[in-house]
Amino acid sequence: MNVRTDARGPAPVTTTVASTRLLWLLGPALVAGVAYLDPGNVASNMTAGARYGYLLVWVVVAGNVMAWLIQYLSAKLGIVTGTSLPEILGVRMRRPLARRLYWVQAELVAMATDLAEIIGGAVALNLLFGLPLLAGGVITGVISMIVLTVQTRRGPRTFERVIVALLLIITVGFAAGVFFAPPDAGGVVSGLVPRFEGANSVLLAASILGATIMPHAIYAHSALTRDRFPLVTDAAETRRLLWATKWDVTIAMAIAGTVNLSILLLAASALQGVAGTDTLEGAHAALEATLGPVIATVFAVGLLASGLASTSVGAYAGAEIMHGLLHVRVPLLVRRVVTLIPALLILGVGFDPTEALVLSQVVLSFGIPFALIPLVWLTRQRGVLGEHANRWFTTLAGAICALLLVALNVVLLVLVFTGA
Repeated sequence: MNVRTDARGPAPVTTTVASTRLLWLLGPALVAGVAYLDPGNVASNMTAGARYGYLLVWVVVAGNVMAWLIQYLSAKLGIVTGTSLPEILGVRMRRPLARRLYWVQAELVAMATDLAEIIGGAVALNLLFGLPLLAGGVITGVISMIVLTVQTRRGPRTFERVIVALLLIITVGFAAGVFFAPPDAGGVVSGLVPRFEGANSVLLAASILGATIMPHAIYAHSALTRDRFPLVTDAAETRRLLWATKWDVTIAMAIAGTVNLSILLLAASALQGVAGTDTLEGAHAALEATLGPVIATVFAVGLLASGLASTSVGAYAGAEIMHGLLHVRVPLLVRRVVTLIPALLILGVGFDPTEALVLSQVVLSFGIPFALIPLVWLTRQRGVLGEHANRWFTTLAGAICALLLVALNVVLLVLVFTGA
């Protein structure tokens, strides 16, 4: 029997999981995958479909393929080492200033994530019940505190069940409309060809990728597998866990990819060219006018579930980032209150919520390299993962993903600073 010190303190863990069924091993990726279905995704994909039709279908598909690899590498790091990505970086960054600067960018990413999720929940409550956005933001924050209390008091398994239940609601809410407004098959096929149409389409592509490949999900997934599974010493048992994790990630990314694509296709087929549909409120109104109040209400319910689930996972990730990099553990509920403030300020001053959502996803896209490059670098090292280190082609694929994402961000910076 091994003893590991993790986020919950010293705990005895067994070194065998041979009798554990595959179903029991599923879960961490589904929780991390909720980050791929947050209100920022809805805003970015809905705006892309309403403005450009099927043009950016290829971005959603490519982003989801890259997300599978990235999330698997993060999960593998947590399973093999028994530590999270922020914890490893916190140990390897010897200089306090470097750790603090790295934490600042990671914390900004976490705040941008939280901004999108709270605003999304507020907009959903406004659409469903007519509540003011500020009141809706407060209610979303309070409910997320209740969900986080489940995580702290009941443990990861119960937390997973709550998040997966919300995930089912999200899936139905965002995918139902496609069955009533089927997309054009030719348009979908043409959308698989990589191309842009002007600077705004590049901005939206960066927003979609920032919403699809979430930096905080990279940090969180390694922590979720660390908390969920025992640190095994037997190589065969570790391989079995990694095999199960591939299924977990595949299922999670299949759900996330299908839902994200459904949002874009719904907007492209039912909302393209309709005035005002590049906002969540306008899209809801157009859905109600085009497909009826039932579909519009289901969409709003899905948006609410998305905000509640993703903000809880985001708070978990933020706490892990702070603990791993600064060696400071702040209670989840305290972090929830502090990170709630920026979102409530934006809602209070009347800034356009959809615009805030899209811009928050652009901020997230700039945080991707800071999480992805260290992840690929660490998982290729035998000194870290031993025999489970990446093979050369896995490292190459990860490096290509990082290079593409960095290149897109450079193009975006040029467009912004040149005024294009």
